[in-house]
Amino acid sequence: MKMKDIDFLIIGATKSATTWLQRSLQADPKVFMPDPELHFFSREYNRGEDWYLVRFEGRKRGQVTGEKSNSYLEDAQAAARISRSLPNAKLIVQLRNPVDRAYSDYCMLYRRGEVGRDIERYLDPANSQGMRFIEAGEYYNQLQIYYQMFSAEQILITFYEAINTESERQLETVRSFLDLEPGQSGRFLQSKVKDKTTPTLEPKLRRVLSPLKPLVAPMRGSLAFEKVRGVLASEIRYRPIPEHIRDSLVDYYSNDVEKLSRLLGRDLSGWLRNPSASTAA
Repeated sequence: MKMKDIDFLIIGATKSATTWLQRSLQADPKVFMPDPELHFFSREYNRGEDWYLVRFEGRKRGQVTGEKSNSYLEDAQAAARISRSLPNAKLIVQLRNPVDRAYSDYCMLYRRGEVGRDIERYLDPANSQGMRFIEAGEYYNQLQIYYQMFSAEQILITFYEAINTESERQLETVRSFLDLEPGQSGRFLQSKVKDKTTPTLEPKLRRVLSPLKPLVAPMRGSLAFEKVRGVLASEIRYRPIPEHIRDSLVDYYSNDVEKLSRLLGRDLSGWLRNPSASTAA
């Protein structure tokens, strides 16, 4: 296995159903993708290429080979590193309404108990504490770097919003880009991987039990573990995004979305009119 054997990367965006896309591709035996996200070109680059290539053990000759790491889109250094190491790789980017994406990102960390219910603290563009959520939706700033380093033919842009209505067509577009057998998408289509309505531990309880994670990890998947989890888990109630915060995010993203529309040759102004961010996750 050599670096040149890696055919494609899914580089983001975070909370845009890239895991659904990965699982759907992995369902095809002609595709090989390791789990979990490797983040090699962003967070783990100091480990070296040998560490990275070991992650692809089990790959068979002839398989279309790639990996998914959403951090690559947000990291300018990752773009330069990928360009040097994988100059011929195909890059897949799945984008989502940036306001919805920011709210979904917040909900994910709220489920994990890593943030509180004070949405203003995390999603107000005027509050620097929230930039971890907000900057990840600045797609033009992120993508224009990749378009400088790769040809447009190497980059495929898809959209989260199409998954609910055209999931098979969406997957077919990706498979065609990867030169996989056409007309097979329906066989490999996976259901949505993550859902904010899935019962889980309340954030406060998750924080209390977090010191026990190493002890219970070997029990995950066992009947006893699932029974206990079933008793403790419940559907989490998320605070809707306040209208004034949504308006602030729309204003914040408006310039980036306008430039992105010109870059991609696609009208994306609907993102800034769509009020779905209060419920989307």
